[in-house]
Amino acid sequence: MISKQSWADARRLWAFQQMGHEVRPCSVAIGLGSHDLGVADTTAALYRDGMAPLIVFTGATSRTTRDRMPRGEAEHYRERALELGVPADAILVEPNARNTGENITFSRALLADEGIAVSSVLLVSKPYEERRAYATARKLWPDVKWVCASTPMSFAEYITSIGDQRLVVDMLVGAQQRLMIYPHEGFMIHQEIPADVGAAYRRLVADGFTSRLVPTAPARWS
Repeated sequence: MISKQSWADARRLWAFQQMGHEVRPCSVAIGLGSHDLGVADTTAALYRDGMAPLIVFTGATSRTTRDRMPRGEAEHYRERALELGVPADAILVEPNARNTGENITFSRALLADEGIAVSSVLLVSKPYEERRAYATARKLWPDVKWVCASTPMSFAEYITSIGDQRLVVDMLVGAQQRLMIYPHEGFMIHQEIPADVGAAYRRLVADGFTSRLVPTAPARWS
């Protein structure tokens, strides 16, 4: 059972991770690979709405996707976008990135190799990782404008879509921890953590929502 306090704390972290950006047309949309095909769906919808003329899907596989997406996260995202009507010539695939830092760095290199000028990026992620993705992108590619987007859904709707309550809370706690420790490692920009968000994070850790925590400050990208 997840206590009433833990649910309230998880909702607080969920709300903090939402950047609340107003979606606007950008030079390119970058869909960050993960277990969640909803990222591909949302990126495709934004393309169809005229928010970007080009999509980059980025991601290899991880321990959570190697079975579900054996051809790589970016390739499965591309296939999903094609099913949703995005033309093949509007999609670039970056198949090697294994973390958020590499997603940004490798996508930037791919776009440069293709000779595509970029002044703004529509960054599409899972709903609970908007702020983490933004902080990483701002650090690694500071000279473009970043607009964050994710599938518009409530916390309850997201839990239903994943089907595992505890896993979602663990993932929220892990994303929050990275916002707190990775700026010190040089992996993302620093952001102020409101006191109520920090307190919610600490209570959730004390209550055992720790499976997605980094055990020590890592010498690697976020």
